[in-house]
Amino acid sequence: MKIVNGHELIQLFESWSPKSFALKDDPIGLHIGQLNSQVQNALVTLDVTLDVVQEAIDQNCQLILAHHPPIYRPLKNLRTDTPSGKMFSLCIKHDIAVYAAHTNLDVAPGGVNDLLAEALELQQIKFLDETYAEPLMKLAVYVPSIHAKELREQLAVVGAGQIGNYDSCSFSSSGTGRFKPLVGSNPVIGSINSLEELEEEKVEVVFASSMKSKILKTMYAIHPYEEVAFDLWTLESKTGKQGIGRVGFLKQPMSLDLFAEKVKQQLSVPFVRVVGEATTIIRKVAVLGGDGNKYIHTAKRAGADVLITGDLYFHVAQDAQALGLSVIDPGHHVESIMKTGVSEKMNKMCEDKKYACTFIASKISTEPFRQL
Repeated sequence: MKIVNGHELIQLFESWSPKSFALKDDPIGLHIGQLNSQVQNALVTLDVTLDVVQEAIDQNCQLILAHHPPIYRPLKNLRTDTPSGKMFSLCIKHDIAVYAAHTNLDVAPGGVNDLLAEALELQQIKFLDETYAEPLMKLAVYVPSIHAKELREQLAVVGAGQIGNYDSCSFSSSGTGRFKPLVGSNPVIGSINSLEELEEEKVEVVFASSMKSKILKTMYAIHPYEEVAFDLWTLESKTGKQGIGRVGFLKQPMSLDLFAEKVKQQLSVPFVRVVGEATTIIRKVAVLGGDGNKYIHTAKRAGADVLITGDLYFHVAQDAQALGLSVIDPGHHVESIMKTGVSEKMNKMCEDKKYACTFIASKISTEPFRQL
């Protein structure tokens, strides 16, 4: 097994839940400490509190992976005689790094909202609201015909030419390339100060913009010329669409109140707040972990009969009622489902990479409310 540091673990995590998935101005990433140290154990938590940090110390964890950013708004001071200051101080004293993955983990496939949708046994699951799409780029490179096949194949190996459910997609056109090597050049073909003509192919491929450096590195490595002629541009088309929230169908329609009981059972919450008539039939369900007050109209447009979300405001509940949209509010803490889900996902990824690190689901409840 390979000994790893925090950088390697976060790189692995971000291969699944990249920062680019996060909504605008979301304060994700490293919040406390540094990632250079070896990490044997990492604690996964919904929130970072003093109790959670003490749990990390007791479990010999060098990294805390949290869903809710501990520094959500800019700090005006860093006093160690306040609850949050004591928490920061304890992390620093024990060299525990704290990394936050917030809306990027909400959006990521297999993240918070997928975990909620799967727990509710929804079918035909799609994202509720598109929040991310990656621009495509196109490369057109001119290469001697005898090298074109190898170039196409190697570009495909690193991911160029993936379009939907197809890969190795490319287009070639033949023509004549002309060039005159000047003094100081080292031509593979041709002579100094002599115009050369050669049968060449223009190979065109598309790829996700995040792959640009890898694609160009491969092109330069395979191409025989010391000066490669190529065109590169960004397309209007996009790929890798992702979104926040999920929407899907129940296996069997049921009444709102019966479904609310199912939500309590499946998400392990003691009570829920419900907007809507008890006998309303629920077929299509929208779910959005955390605060989904901005998404009642989105859920309605998606054809959902009910929206499951937390922290529902009084007037937003009235608006949903007027729209004819039922709402079930299981509380913000329902996102704690991510502790087990993320731990299992990261442990599997570490196992595949042979990383000597264990991710541990926090056993500390950070739910501030209790039911009387």
